Amino acid sequence: MSSWYTKLCAGVLFPLHERLKGHDSVALRRRLEASQWWPAERLADDQLMRLRAFLVEIGQRVPYYRQLFAELGFDPASLHSLADLQRLPRLGKPEIRAHVEALKAEGHGPLTRYNTGGSSGEPLIFYMGKGRKSHDVAAKWRATRWWGVDIGDPELVVWGSPIELGAQDRVRRLRDGLMRSFLLPAFEMSAENLDRFIATIRAKRPAMLFGYPSSLALIAQHAQARGVALNDLGIRVVFVTSEKLYDNQRASIEAAFGCPVANGYGARDAGFIAHQCPQGSLHISAEDIIVETLKPDGSPADAGELGEITVTHLGTADFPFVRYRTGDMGILGTQLCACGRSLPVLREVQGRSTDFVVAQDGTVMHGLALIYTVRDLPGVARFRIEQRSRALTVVKIVAEAGFAPESAARIVHDFKARLGQGVEIQVEQVDEIPAEASGKFRYVVSAVPAFAPGAEVQHA
Repeated sequence: MSSWYTKLCAGVLFPLHERLKGHDSVALRRRLEASQWWPAERLADDQLMRLRAFLVEIGQRVPYYRQLFAELGFDPASLHSLADLQRLPRLGKPEIRAHVEALKAEGHGPLTRYNTGGSSGEPLIFYMGKGRKSHDVAAKWRATRWWGVDIGDPELVVWGSPIELGAQDRVRRLRDGLMRSFLLPAFEMSAENLDRFIATIRAKRPAMLFGYPSSLALIAQHAQARGVALNDLGIRVVFVTSEKLYDNQRASIEAAFGCPVANGYGARDAGFIAHQCPQGSLHISAEDIIVETLKPDGSPADAGELGEITVTHLGTADFPFVRYRTGDMGILGTQLCACGRSLPVLREVQGRSTDFVVAQDGTVMHGLALIYTVRDLPGVARFRIEQRSRALTVVKIVAEAGFAPESAARIVHDFKARLGQGVEIQVEQVDEIPAEASGKFRYVVSAVPAFAPGAEVQHA
């Protein structure tokens, strides 16, 4: 049962906030909450109609696709089925980097520059318009309401993106305070900080938690080691995203917080792709996102077969993502979920996993604490960070034009600030960084055992 304050936030304050920002998320969320119950045939027809209109628009307004469609003899208005989408090439990070200006639509509205988290070891700069933001907010909003929580319910966010952490100015803090959303920085997971996080969770008594599964599992394990109960606070659900959720992490989180874990799959570049419903299915936000799973040769994977997840986001007309290669592998489901929603199911995702790194003084940090420095530098085509010991970290860079000596110096400076001034940081330029046996690239590899919650930190 929502409180009067939650109803005020969800029904008045947040819609006003979105309207002032020029976002259509409120209307979109209402549409999504209706369409999720449509028969599968109606949902598929609507998706095809919206795909056709999207391709027609970008074929007219986006120089890259106007030229591509002309070269291929592709008429988007003649699209008859989703299979016709296979006539278009896949879009990868190299293509976006090479054509970033040509991918901006003519007459586009305000565009915000973003960087990916670099989970594949290949950083990417791209742009996002208000339409894409509205669609992502609406999709996430719908998914949280599946679990009986809404905007305005107390929320703690365990996160580490510099976009979120760097935007805590007065206006942002006021907005988050009004919406009862509070941020815990996920990067530095020392015993002292873990104690502080646990105390904050007990004091705030949130209805929901949101964050990285690795960080939330570490908090859960630390609380249990300390003998601090977190399962008596009335937390309804823990939302996790941005990394692969492992069974042992789910078990630790559910045991500590006394509530279910709702897994989500998405990325800043690809969008809010899928979220788990209370029946356990990972539902694709199919009204806005078309997911293909493809074999290495680009042909569709068979039902139940593992393939690369490729995404077309229909809310990205100002900077289109069409058949975008996420770098993750997954399997599409073939049956409808028992929850009754006709949204297709992503049966399995095999992708991103993030290691922790350990500072010289024993502070445990999320691996993302290091990669943000590297991904923002010009001329970095691919990278790999190897923490070989507390005393030595090696950064391997596949460099392109624009990578300068001062870039290497920036890496050394920032890494020492995080890991400790006594740590040796080696920056190596290499011709290639091979994928692992899985075909994936891991961007942070640590040979240092992470701090065991509740134990004493051993200094090197």
